[in-house]
Amino acid sequence: MVKAVLLVVALAVFTVAALLLPLPPLEEIRGLVAEAGWWGPVGFGLGYAAPTLAPLPKNVLSIGAGVLFGFGPGLLVVYLAAMVGASAAFWLGRALGREAVERFTGTRGAKAEDVLDRHGFVAVVGVRLVPVLPFTAINYSAGLTSLGWWPYFLGTLIGIVPGTASYLALGAYGFDSGARAELALAVLGVLTLAGVALAARARRRSTTTDV
Repeated sequence: MVKAVLLVVALAVFTVAALLLPLPPLEEIRGLVAEAGWWGPVGFGLGYAAPTLAPLPKNVLSIGAGVLFGFGPGLLVVYLAAMVGASAAFWLGRALGREAVERFTGTRGAKAEDVLDRHGFVAVVGVRLVPVLPFTAINYSAGLTSLGWWPYFLGTLIGIVPGTASYLALGAYGFDSGARAELALAVLGVLTLAGVALAARARRRSTTTDV
């Protein structure tokens, strides 16, 4: 829930800044990025993958990729960077061990570990579909489970598509009024509501079990 609130605040700040600050035209921004050649997407990809190892907001970076590169190229950059970061955190979590990971992720990691251990690939796809769930904690916690890397990798590969594409579309088309930006907002709304519903359901189950 806290992450959802922070995400809404970040999106609001991003929107207000885009409306109030004297930003150059979108075509001019993308032209400057294009002049950087391969260094542009490579640098952005590295800058995206690194925060994946820490509990920092990455969805705003996805929106930024849509603004800078457009939908197609931006999606490719973010998709590859997210997979590199998620894979690195998985193996790092496995190497560091439970004590270090739990000190880093707290109770969120323990809950994620339990779900992933019991439901494997299906759980990975499920938690990745919801953009408000703690991406970094899930990465590290998955490394502590009996889940193999391939189910984790494939589940992440599939599960992050809707949320990532929606944030990219929001950045790529959000400056223009039209169905594509509205569709991106609608998908994000549905995924966020699904995340809130899943969190509430998990909390009720936890309370029932404790009683």
